[in-house]
Amino acid sequence: MGQVTVHGFRSGFRDWAGNETNFLREVAEAALAHLVGDAAEQAYRRGDALEKRPVLMNGWAAHCQLKANSNVIRLKG
Repeated sequence: MGQVTVHGFRSGFRDWAGNETNFLREVAEAALAHLVGDAAEQAYRRGDALEKRPVLMNGWAAHCQLKANSNVIRLKG
């Protein structure tokens, strides 16, 4: 298995949100603390999509949980 990095995990989240969900691009980008659009759009878009982000993150958690449960090997303590 390759090395896991924070950037890779964030990239995986963004790929999942864009390819496998119907969440708005702006919501996914806000969850990553990215600025969206040019200077004019940023000046007018003052919201942070905070109300929509928990639904997105719960979906991501469920997606990750499915992956984790499929390949967990229990170690003896």
